[in-house]
Amino acid sequence: MNFPENVKYTNDHEWIRTEGAEAYTGITDYAQSELGEIVYVDVTTKGETLAQNEVFGSIEAVKTVSDLLMPVAGKVLEINEALEASPELVNSDPYGDGWIIKISIADASQLDGLMDAGTYKAFIGK
Repeated sequence: MNFPENVKYTNDHEWIRTEGAEAYTGITDYAQSELGEIVYVDVTTKGETLAQNEVFGSIEAVKTVSDLLMPVAGKVLEINEALEASPELVNSDPYGDGWIIKISIADASQLDGLMDAGTYKAFIGK
């Protein structure tokens, strides 16, 4: 299982990688392994400004559907269009080609409340 050091993690198994005032987010390697085969990613919040922990979309696996939650408050700038044709990218490369949205960060101080890789590993018992 992969736990990159350059991202922060949430209790709900989303990750966020900042690039200045913008960030990419998706679900963790642990989350995708628990969900199983991803068959659909539904994000309809492009252009919206959402609060931390607000639902920005959903992810559908063969056996379940899960909400996707904002790791920090921000505006949804971009949706990973590649996931429309290839949702399995979330399974094969959750921290790379399987990113889900790009946001502009509204409150960078919220990043301080997220977990680093070591804390997240302990949180999930790995």
